[in-house]
Amino acid sequence: MIKKLFLSLLILAVLPVSAQSDKDHEFKVSKNMDVFNSIYKNLDQMYVDTLDADEVIGNGIKAMLKSLDPYTEYYPESEVKNLKQMLTGKYAGIGALVRYNQQLKRVVIDEPFEGMPATEAGLKKGDIILSIDDESMLDKDNSYVSSHLRGEPGTTFVLKIKRPSTGKIMKMKITRKAIQTPSMPYYGMLPSNIGYINLNAFTDKISRDVRRAFIDLKKQGAKGLVFDLRDNGGGSLQEAINIVSMFVPRGVTIVKTKGKLKRANDELKTSLEPIDTVMPIVMLVDDGTASASEITSGSLQDLDRAVVLGTRTYGKGLVQYTMDVPYNGQMKLTTSKYYIPSGRCIQAINYKHANGGYKEHVPDSLTHVFYTKNGREVRDGGGITPDVVLRPDTLPNIAIYLRSVRDSNEVLLNYEIDYVAKHPTIAAPDKFELSDEDYAEFKKRVIASDFKYDRETEKYLKDLVKLAKFEGYYEDAKPEFEALQKKLTHNVEKDLDYNKEMLKHVIETDLVAAYYYHGGAIQNGLRFDKQVKEAIRLINAPEEYKKLLQPKKK
Repeated sequence: MIKKLFLSLLILAVLPVSAQSDKDHEFKVSKNMDVFNSIYKNLDQMYVDTLDADEVIGNGIKAMLKSLDPYTEYYPESEVKNLKQMLTGKYAGIGALVRYNQQLKRVVIDEPFEGMPATEAGLKKGDIILSIDDESMLDKDNSYVSSHLRGEPGTTFVLKIKRPSTGKIMKMKITRKAIQTPSMPYYGMLPSNIGYINLNAFTDKISRDVRRAFIDLKKQGAKGLVFDLRDNGGGSLQEAINIVSMFVPRGVTIVKTKGKLKRANDELKTSLEPIDTVMPIVMLVDDGTASASEITSGSLQDLDRAVVLGTRTYGKGLVQYTMDVPYNGQMKLTTSKYYIPSGRCIQAINYKHANGGYKEHVPDSLTHVFYTKNGREVRDGGGITPDVVLRPDTLPNIAIYLRSVRDSNEVLLNYEIDYVAKHPTIAAPDKFELSDEDYAEFKKRVIASDFKYDRETEKYLKDLVKLAKFEGYYEDAKPEFEALQKKLTHNVEKDLDYNKEMLKHVIETDLVAAYYYHGGAIQNGLRFDKQVKEAIRLINAPEEYKKLLQPKKK
């Protein structure tokens, strides 16, 4: 008996570890599937209330996927259209941004898109949506109203609105059509014969538009390019490869993907003939630059083909694949990581599966050094670090509150609506400026509206007072605290004067969007964009530009 037991243990000991591991894994999967099915069966049969299978099991699926990473998602049949819209940038509707007006408790038109049904119907910024097909939209939120504005292409509905500038109530019949949000809302020429392209998403076939835009800029005499990928959350990997192909030779490896399955491993190279391999390029990036936009900027950095300027990017180095699931659903599944030309993966967060799932940032001390084509040091593990780190001007707190849904007075929106009503036309986007007289009128309105907002200095002072009282120092320092309190007293008029120039820029950008759409607003904002100004300066300083693309001397 002892001999047989010894032989059994010996056989187990020499079995391949991977085989044992596979069997253990298969057993765990089978066991847990049985447990899950049994639990739901008991709930369905015995729970005091009738269960909604879609809701209960749907919540279980969401919880399971949440323990992995935020990009692995399940889309039931009812939500597949949302996935397609995200991937393509297309949907069917009227083509307008809407927002909730706190003062009116209504959803209003914020920005119609150029050439879309909303514009063709004559809708304007601030128009109040009263009803859709005779259904009242009172107290309905943004998502509810948006879902009713959307539908199948070619379908019609009756929209009832009120124009606040005139008080006139209007009804209009609108036909929905396929809408594609503008992925490249603006391109044009900057001072010193420098081209500019703004790209906010890598949707299907966007590389063709970028290619046409770049060729057009070259025809206009562009001697350099500012490529703006700020707040570009990514999209199609292939479109990123196609765009990089415009600037580097054919046959260069841009991305390698590595996953658990062989079919997830791939090597993607430039396959098109380039348009220009020597023109100086400055890529603008920030913490909203992610995924495909990081592939574009990171690859051009690794190949020393462009100078990257701005702030560190988001750090998404995971690749997703969409697949069909039963009953017409779809799943977006993380299958691999991508590695750009230097060999680095720029994924910033390690997602752990234990304990229900948690995430941890890769500390800089654990990142690894890689080298660009010219031998410059670059690192993995945390997005793309720009060659030139330059933070943008930040909005003052008062501007954030004026634009925020927390402003129940809606004084900024109301001022802009009235301005548009009084001015049928304004100057071109790159020339329009709000006059001092117009700003004085705006300031007067803000003060009269009893506008209030939380000043950061006051919040910090309150926290400091609490801490001083807790630690027993407050009474000794009470006179100093009271003197500081008087100096930091909320003074809206003073803040409006102090932040005048920045607030004028905010209003100008909003107003230009009402006349010239999103592209016009971007063009207007370029006038005071310090990152764009630095990009122009760099391109006009060829020796400094070239030096940034060479290894630092030790």
